[in-house]
Amino acid sequence: MHRFFVLACIALTAALSACSTTRQAPDTSIKTSSVIAPEERKLAYADNEAAPRMTGWHHLAGRTLEVSSLADLKLQDKEVILSFDDGPIPGRTDKVLAILDQFGVKGAFMMVGAMAEMHPALARKVAMDGNTIGSHTYDHADLSSLSFDAAMAEVIKGQLAVTKATGSDVSFFRFPYLSESHRLRAAIAMRDMVIMDVDIDSKDYFATTPASVTQRTMDQLHKRGHGIILMHDIHKRTAKMLPTLLSKLEAEGYKVVTLKFKKTQAPTNLVASANVVMTR
Repeated sequence: MHRFFVLACIALTAALSACSTTRQAPDTSIKTSSVIAPEERKLAYADNEAAPRMTGWHHLAGRTLEVSSLADLKLQDKEVILSFDDGPIPGRTDKVLAILDQFGVKGAFMMVGAMAEMHPALARKVAMDGNTIGSHTYDHADLSSLSFDAAMAEVIKGQLAVTKATGSDVSFFRFPYLSESHRLRAAIAMRDMVIMDVDIDSKDYFATTPASVTQRTMDQLHKRGHGIILMHDIHKRTAKMLPTLLSKLEAEGYKVVTLKFKKTQAPTNLVASANVVMTR
């Protein structure tokens, strides 16, 4: 049974390593031990690196944007949302959290349900730190390869797993591999979930240097002026490049927007009509 669990973890880690807009070769920098290590064990940073330390006051944090649908998710010039897919993973996600905290900003974490189940304490910490919580299916399936019913079952299972692990409502969703359909988008929206699209793909899943990831991200941002940045908290290079990326954003006057879900209220006349029906 233990051997089966370890093999399942290895398979899931390999699948997550390939998460991207298109399928890529697995990132061999991810060690199996970082995925299945018990949560009560305190893990060191990758390669025994010390956590980066930033000093002084930062002015990178921007406004909090409340959204109830994709139509509300509108960014102004020089506003960005930092989003992280595929975690949580001890030794990676917690390092990202520490860096965000040092810069005084929040991210949007699109968690894979199976990963949240394996590391519920870390998943809860992400939520308790004030970050936006979203789901990314249960086991990172390519939903375009499944029937509609099977795809929605995968979405719902992932949402429930992340909700249980974090103790928070899960109101945001991102398609694995950004592989979607109009029918799935509509069905997910009907579940009061906001779909997180991607404006700037850092491509941190490529086996390149952290400096290359930072430069690629900034080059795209300079062209667009604002947008949702896609990163992955499961990759070592992402945590390495994050302090430099945030420093560049701050130096150039960008602001990091915090996302918050706003529940929609039923129209007053609809509620009144319902009350009339109930009293008859």
